[in-house]
Amino acid sequence: MKDKIVLIVGGSGGIGSAAAKVFAKAGAKVVLAARNKSKAEEVAKEINDSGGEAFVIGVDVTDLASVSTMTREVTEDLGSIDVLVNAFGQGIIQPLLDIKPDDAKNVLETNVYGTFLVTQTVVRHMATEKKGRVIMLPGTLGKYVMKNSSVYAASKFAVTGFTKALIEENKRSGIKFTLMHLGGVDTPFWDDDKVDMRVQRDKMLTPEEVGKAIYYAANQPADSVLNEITIQPESHQMV
Repeated sequence: MKDKIVLIVGGSGGIGSAAAKVFAKAGAKVVLAARNKSKAEEVAKEINDSGGEAFVIGVDVTDLASVSTMTREVTEDLGSIDVLVNAFGQGIIQPLLDIKPDDAKNVLETNVYGTFLVTQTVVRHMATEKKGRVIMLPGTLGKYVMKNSSVYAASKFAVTGFTKALIEENKRSGIKFTLMHLGGVDTPFWDDDKVDMRVQRDKMLTPEEVGKAIYYAANQPADSVLNEITIQPESHQMV
C-alpha cells in the first residue's frame, strides 16, 4: 500500500477517519474528501503529525461540478487514484408517517445519487488506468431490513444493487469492487435526532475495527476478487 493514492469520501466521519489512519500507517497517501472540511483537517493533522501523509479537499457529493473538481485536483496533484472508499452517507430511522419529505430527499440524494456521482467520476479515471479498487459501505441495511428503516434501507439496498451491477460490468476492466455490510458501528450516526432507535453502543463494532476491515478489502492481491463481506459484532445484532 506504500505510496498508493487512497481517496476516502466521507473522510471526516467516524469510519472514514479511522480508515484513513490505517491506510496512512501502511504508507498510503490519503485524501480526505468531506463536506465538513474543518473536521477533515483535524484528522489530516493528526495523521501528518504521526508521520503519515494526508490531504484534505472539500466536496459536495450531490453536486457534479464539486465531485469533478475533487477528482481532477486529486489526480493532478497526486497521481492516479488506486483506492476509492465511499464512506459518506445520511441516515434516518423513523416510522414512515413521521418522516419529513425533505429529510427523505436528503438521504436518497446523498446515499444514492451521491454514490452514483462519486463512483462514476472516479471510475472513469480508473478506467483509463485499467486498475483500481472501490470499497462500498451500504451496511447491513443494504442486505436486511428492520422496523422504521424504510427510507434508509431503500437507499442502502440501492447501493448494494448498484455495486453488484458494477461488479458484473467490470469483470475485465481491472477495477475491483467490494461491498461491506457492517453491523452497528459506534459513530455519531446514533446521536442524530432522526435516528429513533435504542442501541447498545458498547456492544457495537468500533470505527477502528471497521477501518482495519476496509484496509484488508483494499489490500487484496491485484488478481483476487473479494466482492462482498459481512461483519457484525460477536455480541450484538446485525443492526
